[in-house]
Amino acid sequence: MPSALITGATAGIGAAFARRLAADGFSLVLVARDEGRLSASAEELRLRYGVEVEVLAADLAAEEGLTAVEQRLREGVDLLVNNAGFGHPGAFLDVPVADELRMLKVHCEAVLRLTLAALPGMRKRDRGAVVNVASVAAFFTRGTYSASKAWVVNFSESIAAELTGGRVRVMALCPGFVRTEFHDRASMDVSGIPGFLWLSADKVVNEAMGDLARGRRVSVPDIRYKVIVGVGRLVPRGLTGEVSRRLGRRR
Repeated sequence: MPSALITGATAGIGAAFARRLAADGFSLVLVARDEGRLSASAEELRLRYGVEVEVLAADLAAEEGLTAVEQRLREGVDLLVNNAGFGHPGAFLDVPVADELRMLKVHCEAVLRLTLAALPGMRKRDRGAVVNVASVAAFFTRGTYSASKAWVVNFSESIAAELTGGRVRVMALCPGFVRTEFHDRASMDVSGIPGFLWLSADKVVNEAMGDLARGRRVSVPDIRYKVIVGVGRLVPRGLTGEVSRRLGRRR
């Protein structure tokens, strides 16, 4: 039975990955900060899909939590989904530096360290994959959130290029607006976002898994967002920055 470790696994895209992978017959290691929610999610998955589910309560912004997940990955998994993340409601100059550094710890340092913990075993077995959840925001300019997600995309593509010739894959997943707890947790007002731009977490994960199977290094689910990203790359950076400023940081 293949195994997968998912960070940020109790809600949104992480929970959708857990459902999809459990349905595909993966045993799971669920990582999140809230041990109560982890246990409830694990029990539901066990009952519904009949798979083994392990829980690991860890805060990836804390050294102790990050080290614990690294150690579990070195024991071996077939798929790592680096999904944990969060946003800030304010502009860069309004956010405390401690909060910005915490974001970089989770979005960048944790992604780097967990990927590095998982890949040696995968390369030795010549099988496995890492999915790093970034965002469409990575292709636009809007503060630390989009900058950190741009790093995730560049990092993932760079590592994928180093792994050519084997059966280990690394992919950045770049969703647009997804109906999850993400915006509520960050106290973001998303009332102005048109309804047609919202995606379901399950749809995002299904497209991501298809792109991973096809060997793509960057996955942008849904044709609407493929067009937005394509146009964004042709528009001057100053203009895309202004559009992004009006919309605010979104995942």
